[in-house]
Amino acid sequence: MKPVKKKKTEEPELEPLCCCEYIDRNGEKNHVAACLCDCQDLDEGCDRWLTCKSMRPETCERITDTISDRLRIPWLRGARKVNISIVPPLVLLPVFLHVASWHFLLGVVVLTSLPVLALWYYYLTHRRKEQTLFFLSLGLFSLGYMYYVFLREVVPKGRVGPTQLALLTFGLFLILLALYRAKKDPGYLSNPACSDKCPSNSQIECPIKKGQEKTKGFPGTDPSGSLNNRTLKDDIKGSSRVALDSPAKVKEDWCAKCQLVRPARAWHCRICGICVRRMDHHCVWINSCVGESNHQAFILALLIFLLTSVYGISLTLNTICRERSLFTALFYCPGVYANYSSALSFTCVWYSVIITAGMAYIFLIQLINISYNVTEREVQQALRQKTGRRLLCGLIVDTGQYNRGFLRNWHQFSTLGAHTAHAPAEDIV
Repeated sequence: MKPVKKKKTEEPELEPLCCCEYIDRNGEKNHVAACLCDCQDLDEGCDRWLTCKSMRPETCERITDTISDRLRIPWLRGARKVNISIVPPLVLLPVFLHVASWHFLLGVVVLTSLPVLALWYYYLTHRRKEQTLFFLSLGLFSLGYMYYVFLREVVPKGRVGPTQLALLTFGLFLILLALYRAKKDPGYLSNPACSDKCPSNSQIECPIKKGQEKTKGFPGTDPSGSLNNRTLKDDIKGSSRVALDSPAKVKEDWCAKCQLVRPARAWHCRICGICVRRMDHHCVWINSCVGESNHQAFILALLIFLLTSVYGISLTLNTICRERSLFTALFYCPGVYANYSSALSFTCVWYSVIITAGMAYIFLIQLINISYNVTEREVQQALRQKTGRRLLCGLIVDTGQYNRGFLRNWHQFSTLGAHTAHAPAEDIV
């Protein structure tokens, strides 16, 4: 018998990675200890900084990308990548709060600068349409750190009973549960260009490269994969006719990025890279869109947070500023900086007040929009186009397109996501 020849095309098996090794973005094996080695952009930036020369913006971006790719922690079967936007809140928030508790003036400066820095970072990332875990990390770490300070500095003073502590802990648990529900699928539209294995709840747009765009499921495509203009217009007209026959009588439109026909009130999120049913807005605090499927959970999370935060603030102020009303103790609490424990608690109270005031404003806007049956996206579009009815200097915007009255609007909101099944977007055409 002839010996069986081994195949020469067998690929060599990759060597297993140790806990400190990883595969970098270039597909090469790297080590955690070599975090900043062989970075020409960093060397060039340091040379230009030492010679008092300006650094190019693209150089800073490449350095940031390199550092974020090499920022890993040792783990089993290879080091795990850490998102660099998670780190600043974990480090800066405790430092800033402890510095603010040293003196009253330091507290004013720090607590004033924190919202300014957060807004600056928001507009920086929002302008670039980038996803960031900074605000999600800041929110979750703020909840945990405020609870830690409450347990360590407020509870030992003996003014908080077991029942009050249990209520506050239960409220914190409900907040995390509602946030977990709000982080789920907001109502992503399935992309016909993706395979069936493409996860619907992932916030990554399915890869459609330029020159390789596929329009699977849509007629009128030429061999190169591009849509015929005449057929595309006919399809859009056909979809508009289908929409006009519906009770809402709203035209559906075509999303060129997702390659599908969007139903009424759906919109393409440029940050998530996918279309969302009845998209309200992209919330940076949960790092996800707020849409048809998670809008109720988002409102519930805001409500529970406001109630729990106000309750925790009142318990803390009743402990460190006794025999004073809640509002008076917030602005006048003599002797609070006499010891470090009460000063840190008072600083955390004011930090919680700032966060609570911002969330209360968002909650108020959401309640107004639900009462008039408009989404935040429709409100912003109406303000840009100067359409709709504006009340209270633009705080209330009524487009009149979906408004069916206060009770009917809230009934429609309460039944969001209760429909059995949606037809696939590609079946609308």
